[in-house]
Amino acid sequence: MLEWAEIPFEVIVRHTNELYPAGLSMPDIAIHIAHNKAKAVKEYVQQAFHAQLAQKTILAADTIVVLGDRVIGKPENRTDAIHILRALSGRQHQVITGVAILHAKGEVLFSDTTEVSFHELSDEQIGFYVDKYQPFDKAGAYAIQEWIGVVGIESIHGDFYNVMGLPVSRVVKALRSI
Repeated sequence: MLEWAEIPFEVIVRHTNELYPAGLSMPDIAIHIAHNKAKAVKEYVQQAFHAQLAQKTILAADTIVVLGDRVIGKPENRTDAIHILRALSGRQHQVITGVAILHAKGEVLFSDTTEVSFHELSDEQIGFYVDKYQPFDKAGAYAIQEWIGVVGIESIHGDFYNVMGLPVSRVVKALRSI
């Protein structure tokens, strides 16, 4: 998505846990996880590279799916993915992406929320999607840009790209401000 926005970038992956303290609001959960990811990359860059590279801007994001008052993470396996999609079927949920931008003079933290409504999905549709697309690395067990988004999404209110994992226009605006 950053390529589409013609933002030059380099990908650096640092695995971090996606745990969060109890009592955080849903948007703050996504921000907390994104911030931890950004800090892990910053620490790695500072240790592994020349100090000049340590001044680079770091962007990290994390997307969660919220159904009611429950955070739905990534499915553990096929059965879990099917269970999650059955729960989302015919219902509205929120997709919240937390964004952390660390730069030489500080940091910018924010979240973006999109409301997504699914049509009723049959067991056959859910099984087909899970078996063909294997959404085991996706919060909420789906990717809107795949088959299920074309067939299963009734409506969205908010940023489509946020559901894909990054509210690009807000990120570009934040990057321009720094």
